[in-house]
Amino acid sequence: MPDEGNAGVTNAFTLANAMLVLPKTTHLGWVRVENGLIAEMGQGAEVPKGAIDCGGDYVAPGLIELHTDNLERHIEPRPGVDWPHAAAIVAHDAELASTGITTVFDAMRVGSIPSGKGRYIKYARALTSELLELREKDMLKISHYLHLRAEICSETLAEELAEFGPEDRVGIVSMMDHTPGQRQFRDINKLEQYVKSKRGMSDAEFQDHVVNLKELRVRNGDRHEAATVSEAARFGATLASHDDTTRAQVETSAGYGIHLAEFPTTVDAAQACHDHGIAVMMGAPNLIRGGSHSGNVAASELAELGLLDIVSSDYVPAALLLAAIKLGEIWEDMPRGIATVTSTPAKAVGLTDRGTLAQGLRADLVRFGVSAHVPLLRGVWSRGNQVA
Repeated sequence: MPDEGNAGVTNAFTLANAMLVLPKTTHLGWVRVENGLIAEMGQGAEVPKGAIDCGGDYVAPGLIELHTDNLERHIEPRPGVDWPHAAAIVAHDAELASTGITTVFDAMRVGSIPSGKGRYIKYARALTSELLELREKDMLKISHYLHLRAEICSETLAEELAEFGPEDRVGIVSMMDHTPGQRQFRDINKLEQYVKSKRGMSDAEFQDHVVNLKELRVRNGDRHEAATVSEAARFGATLASHDDTTRAQVETSAGYGIHLAEFPTTVDAAQACHDHGIAVMMGAPNLIRGGSHSGNVAASELAELGLLDIVSSDYVPAALLLAAIKLGEIWEDMPRGIATVTSTPAKAVGLTDRGTLAQGLRADLVRFGVSAHVPLLRGVWSRGNQVA
């Protein structure tokens, strides 16, 4: 799944006297960039004439974000506020660049509930067209793909998926099921707290909402699951599970050919994923905060058990690099921590042209220091263009 891109390519440059984060080790060295690619690499603290002296800062591959709701926050900065979409997309793109993210899979929900207090209005097809148009006009700093979040518990999932095609850069389709009482919302009280605060429901409206969702799952669940599997294959996208809780659910995921699990909610599910060769992705906010806001398993627990492979910023873009550094400290292995946001996500979605510092790959790079366990980002390059 290569990304040719449209942005112009910068002049050649060299980052020198940098602590290069390689797949298995770090060492002082230099990186030479030409025509948007890593042309050469070498060891040593020397700073050739004209090179950028990094002063011992880390230089790592650009971060790869597989699941972020950040675009939705820009489109609707407050409930009921519809911000101009072109401006919102550009602002979202710039924000991600400023945090070191050079490739993003923008999460958009497909599967709407058009009626009732708990309605969820269709938006993904139109927003995708707007994003792709901005990309064609060279208005975006970083590389964008789509992550379609397929809501099984909905009214219109199959119809909305049918509106997309391989030309839409759909890289991930995740099978989500937010039916109350299972997966992310096993604890109905957590769902009630979330929905009431976001949508202003009364007690009676919330109870009606729960009944409606359960009825939708019974009526549409099987056909929506089948449509999600089929359409992901048509797009050529990676199919992911979402919020697996039990071994039985992981068995079902494995049967669908899923190789990426987003946010499993229990240790048992995460272990089952690894038993089936399914990569486990957890949210950076969970790791940074020390636990899940939904009351599910802590990412740090999975990390300590060796059951965490990939990190997503989820709803806090700046958390991605912070989480990778924290994992490097937990594991006492910086390359392993950085891999959770670079090479491992690249492998999970079939991106072979980025995610590692290696000759011939895209010059997607980040330069950062670390002070008091916090990353200090000092430069971001996307395909050789400095974007932050």
